[in-house]
Amino acid sequence: MEKHMAQTLTEIDSRIPDALRVAFGICRPRRPAILRGQQDEAANFAAVLLAPRDANDDDGASDAMDCDDDEAQQPEGDLGMVFASSYIKDHDEDAHFGHAEAGVIGVADGVGGYRSNAGGGVDASAFSRALMHNAYAEVAATTAVHGARFCPRALLELAYQMTAAACTPAASTAAIVSLAGRTLKWAFVGDSGFVVLRGGRILRRFRPQQHYFNCPYQLSSNQESDRLADADVGEVAAKEGDIVVLGTDGLFDNVFDAEIERIVRMGTALGFAPKNMAEVMAAFAFEAATCRDRDTPYSSACRTQPGRKPFIGGKPDDITVVVAYIVSCPIRSQI
Repeated sequence: MEKHMAQTLTEIDSRIPDALRVAFGICRPRRPAILRGQQDEAANFAAVLLAPRDANDDDGASDAMDCDDDEAQQPEGDLGMVFASSYIKDHDEDAHFGHAEAGVIGVADGVGGYRSNAGGGVDASAFSRALMHNAYAEVAATTAVHGARFCPRALLELAYQMTAAACTPAASTAAIVSLAGRTLKWAFVGDSGFVVLRGGRILRRFRPQQHYFNCPYQLSSNQESDRLADADVGEVAAKEGDIVVLGTDGLFDNVFDAEIERIVRMGTALGFAPKNMAEVMAAFAFEAATCRDRDTPYSSACRTQPGRKPFIGGKPDDITVVVAYIVSCPIRSQI
């Protein structure tokens, strides 16, 4: 399995454009202050690249969960996937993999409750890492022999069976996305998930699976584990230029959908490679997670839960972001 790549926060932080900071009102204390003239310039730049989309602006994408793809107008031939990742550690319990030739990417998030005495005090990363290792090993071995296309649910099921059969401790959420010909397919369990963007707008988005707030569906070796039958699966016709963002809840708990869209539009306008896009998105999620003066999806959701004290701010966590560009000719990826 390809190893985690965890850049230092300083390296990632330096790649966040000032326009993004100004537009979203974030600026970490250790970063030099933006001078007045520079701030005005960045603000003007942000206004052009990051303005919220007009609801009437039709770029070919439609509602996030209900699109109408005209496959008849698409050219023949397979598409490729070029991707890269960024991983920012908190407790280091996330895992991910990718295989360029097969067009498959995956993420998993170890359930932190196993860290505690109540959870047995085991390595909470054990199941997520084994799950991704087994998925990657199957993809690599099968692709080398057959060059096969992969069904994410079948791949996740096989990886789960291997991981559970080894009595691997702890538990994990997981999500896998594959590109088969001209079709994007997915399977996920829990609150690790994905968005597919077209023209800077979300075309498809996962709906997190939770038993109750902050308790996602999860896979484990325990017989009381959620089952692969509970996995949410689906597919959508892909087009050249589509962008897939796959991530753990460290991303989706801290970054709103509209912010993901605006980051993608900015990155596209600036000609970002997938690596740049993944790093900026992960760094933004990290800064949002540590802010105490702006809202996040997590703090917003907390306010709807009876008995929970309302607050403004983010949720510190491991953050894994994999960004995949759908292209006409696949090229080598970094992860």
